[in-house]
Amino acid sequence: MIGSMSAWIMSIAGIVCLSVLVELILPNGQMHKYIKGIFSFIILLVIISPIPKILHKDFDFSNMFGNSDIVVQEDYLYQLNLDKVSAMQKDINNQILACGYNNVDARIDSDIFASQIIVKAVYVDISRLIISQNAVHKDISDVKKDMLKIATAVVKIENERVVFNE
Repeated sequence: MIGSMSAWIMSIAGIVCLSVLVELILPNGQMHKYIKGIFSFIILLVIISPIPKILHKDFDFSNMFGNSDIVVQEDYLYQLNLDKVSAMQKDINNQILACGYNNVDARIDSDIFASQIIVKAVYVDISRLIISQNAVHKDISDVKKDMLKIATAVVKIENERVVFNE
Protein backbone atom coordinates (compact mmCIF):
# COMPACT_ATOMS: atom_id res chain seq x y z
CA MET A 1 0.00 0.00 0.00
CA ILE A 2 2.76 2.43 0.95
CA GLY A 3 4.75 1.51 -2.18
CA SER A 4 1.82 2.17 -4.49
CA MET A 5 1.07 5.47 -2.71
CA SER A 6 4.67 6.63 -3.07
CA ALA A 7 4.63 5.62 -6.75
CA TRP A 8 1.43 7.63 -7.22
CA ILE A 9 2.96 10.71 -5.52
CA MET A 10 6.14 10.32 -7.60
CA SER A 11 4.10 10.15 -10.81
CA ILE A 12 2.25 13.34 -9.85
CA ALA A 13 5.55 15.07 -9.06
CA GLY A 14 7.09 13.83 -12.31
CA ILE A 15 4.26 15.03 -14.52
CA VAL A 16 4.18 18.41 -12.72
CA CYS A 17 7.95 18.82 -13.23
CA LEU A 18 7.60 17.84 -16.88
CA SER A 19 4.78 20.32 -17.40
CA VAL A 20 6.80 23.12 -15.75
CA LEU A 21 9.78 22.29 -17.96
CA VAL A 22 7.65 22.32 -21.12
CA GLU A 23 5.99 25.56 -20.02
CA LEU A 24 9.40 27.20 -19.65
CA ILE A 25 10.59 26.01 -23.04
CA LEU A 26 7.49 26.93 -25.06
CA PRO A 27 7.08 30.54 -26.18
CA ASN A 28 3.97 32.46 -25.18
CA GLY A 29 1.13 32.26 -27.68
CA GLN A 30 -1.72 30.05 -28.83
CA MET A 31 0.26 26.81 -28.67
CA HIS A 32 1.38 27.55 -25.09
CA LYS A 33 -2.24 27.78 -23.99
CA TYR A 34 -3.18 24.44 -25.57
CA ILE A 35 -0.13 22.57 -24.28
CA LYS A 36 -0.81 23.90 -20.78
CA GLY A 37 -4.40 22.64 -21.03
CA ILE A 38 -3.26 19.21 -22.17
CA PHE A 39 -0.81 18.89 -19.29
CA SER A 40 -3.50 20.02 -16.85
CA PHE A 41 -5.74 17.23 -18.14
CA ILE A 42 -2.92 14.68 -17.81
CA ILE A 43 -2.19 15.81 -14.25
CA LEU A 44 -5.88 15.44 -13.42
CA LEU A 45 -5.89 11.88 -14.83
CA VAL A 46 -2.79 10.97 -12.81
CA ILE A 47 -4.34 12.37 -9.64
CA ILE A 48 -7.61 10.46 -10.02
CA SER A 49 -6.00 7.22 -11.30
CA PRO A 50 -5.98 5.43 -7.89
CA ILE A 51 -9.72 6.01 -7.31
CA PRO A 52 -10.83 2.76 -9.06
CA LYS A 53 -8.29 0.81 -6.96
CA ILE A 54 -9.59 2.42 -3.78
CA LEU A 55 -13.16 1.51 -4.74
CA HIS A 56 -11.99 -2.02 -5.66
CA LYS A 57 -13.41 -1.73 -9.16
CA ASP A 58 -11.79 -2.36 -12.50
CA PHE A 59 -12.00 0.67 -14.72
CA ASP A 60 -12.14 0.17 -18.49
CA PHE A 61 -10.93 3.22 -20.42
CA SER A 62 -12.36 1.87 -23.68
CA ASN A 63 -15.88 2.64 -22.44
CA MET A 64 -14.94 6.13 -21.33
CA PHE A 65 -16.28 7.78 -24.48
CA GLY A 66 -19.25 5.50 -25.04
CA ASN A 67 -19.80 2.50 -27.25
CA SER A 68 -20.57 4.44 -30.40
CA ASP A 69 -19.79 2.71 -33.67
CA ILE A 70 -17.38 4.34 -36.06
CA VAL A 71 -19.23 6.06 -38.88
CA VAL A 72 -17.49 6.57 -42.20
CA GLN A 73 -18.01 10.03 -43.61
CA GLU A 74 -18.81 9.14 -47.19
CA ASP A 75 -18.60 12.71 -48.50
CA TYR A 76 -15.10 13.11 -47.10
CA LEU A 77 -14.05 9.72 -48.46
CA TYR A 78 -15.49 10.55 -51.89
CA GLN A 79 -13.67 13.90 -52.02
CA LEU A 80 -10.41 12.36 -50.79
CA ASN A 81 -10.54 9.61 -53.43
CA LEU A 82 -11.51 12.12 -56.13
CA ASP A 83 -8.51 14.26 -55.20
CA LYS A 84 -6.21 11.22 -55.30
CA VAL A 85 -7.47 10.18 -58.74
CA SER A 86 -7.14 13.75 -60.03
CA ALA A 87 -3.57 13.92 -58.72
CA MET A 88 -2.70 10.61 -60.41
CA GLN A 89 -4.20 11.81 -63.71
CA LYS A 90 -2.27 15.06 -63.48
CA ASP A 91 0.94 13.16 -62.71
CA ILE A 92 0.48 10.87 -65.71
CA ASN A 93 -0.27 13.80 -68.03
CA ASN A 94 2.70 15.81 -66.73
CA GLN A 95 5.11 12.89 -67.17
CA ILE A 96 3.82 12.24 -70.70
CA LEU A 97 4.24 15.94 -71.50
CA ALA A 98 7.78 15.87 -70.06
CA CYS A 99 8.63 13.09 -72.53
CA GLY A 100 7.71 15.47 -75.35
CA TYR A 101 4.29 14.10 -76.22
CA ASN A 102 1.75 16.93 -76.48
CA ASN A 103 -2.07 16.89 -76.70
CA VAL A 104 -2.36 13.59 -74.83
CA ASP A 105 -5.14 13.18 -72.28
CA ALA A 106 -4.98 10.39 -69.70
CA ARG A 107 -8.13 9.60 -67.69
CA ILE A 108 -8.52 7.12 -64.86
CA ASP A 109 -11.67 5.05 -64.54
CA SER A 110 -12.03 4.11 -60.90
CA ASP A 111 -14.49 3.41 -58.12
CA ILE A 112 -14.04 6.44 -55.87
CA PHE A 113 -16.97 5.51 -53.64
CA ALA A 114 -15.10 2.55 -52.13
CA SER A 115 -12.98 2.94 -49.01
CA GLN A 116 -9.91 2.10 -51.12
CA ILE A 117 -9.55 3.42 -54.67
CA ILE A 118 -10.14 0.62 -57.16
CA VAL A 119 -8.72 1.55 -60.56
CA LYS A 120 -10.59 -0.19 -63.36
CA ALA A 121 -8.61 1.23 -66.28
CA VAL A 122 -6.52 4.10 -67.55
CA TYR A 123 -7.65 5.59 -70.85
CA VAL A 124 -4.99 7.44 -72.82
CA ASP A 125 -6.31 9.53 -75.70
CA ILE A 126 -3.60 9.84 -78.34
CA SER A 127 -5.87 10.84 -81.22
CA ARG A 128 -4.41 14.37 -81.23
CA LEU A 129 -0.83 13.33 -80.36
CA ILE A 130 1.94 15.75 -81.33
CA ILE A 131 5.53 14.79 -80.76
CA SER A 132 7.48 17.93 -79.92
CA GLN A 133 10.73 18.89 -81.57
CA ASN A 134 12.82 18.24 -78.46
CA ALA A 135 11.55 14.66 -78.16
CA VAL A 136 13.10 11.74 -79.97
CA HIS A 137 10.91 10.82 -82.91
CA LYS A 138 9.75 7.27 -82.45
CA ASP A 139 7.34 4.82 -83.95
CA ILE A 140 3.82 4.97 -82.49
CA SER A 141 4.32 1.58 -80.81
CA ASP A 142 7.37 2.94 -78.96
CA VAL A 143 5.38 6.02 -77.94
CA LYS A 144 2.65 3.74 -76.57
CA LYS A 145 5.25 1.72 -74.65
CA ASP A 146 6.56 4.93 -73.05
CA MET A 147 3.06 6.01 -72.06
CA LEU A 148 2.21 2.51 -70.83
CA LYS A 149 5.29 2.53 -68.61
CA ILE A 150 4.31 5.92 -67.17
CA ALA A 151 0.68 4.96 -66.54
CA THR A 152 1.48 1.63 -64.88
CA ALA A 153 4.16 3.22 -62.70
CA VAL A 154 1.87 5.99 -61.43
CA VAL A 155 -1.31 3.97 -60.96
CA LYS A 156 0.34 0.58 -60.28
CA ILE A 157 -1.95 -1.50 -62.46
CA GLU A 158 -1.40 -4.24 -65.02
CA ASN A 159 -0.51 -3.37 -68.62
CA GLU A 160 -3.82 -4.79 -69.87
CA ARG A 161 -5.75 -2.10 -68.01
CA VAL A 162 -4.19 0.73 -69.99
CA VAL A 163 -6.33 1.45 -73.05
CA PHE A 164 -5.24 3.72 -75.91
CA ASN A 165 -7.82 5.69 -77.87
CA GLU A 166 -6.43 6.50 -81.28
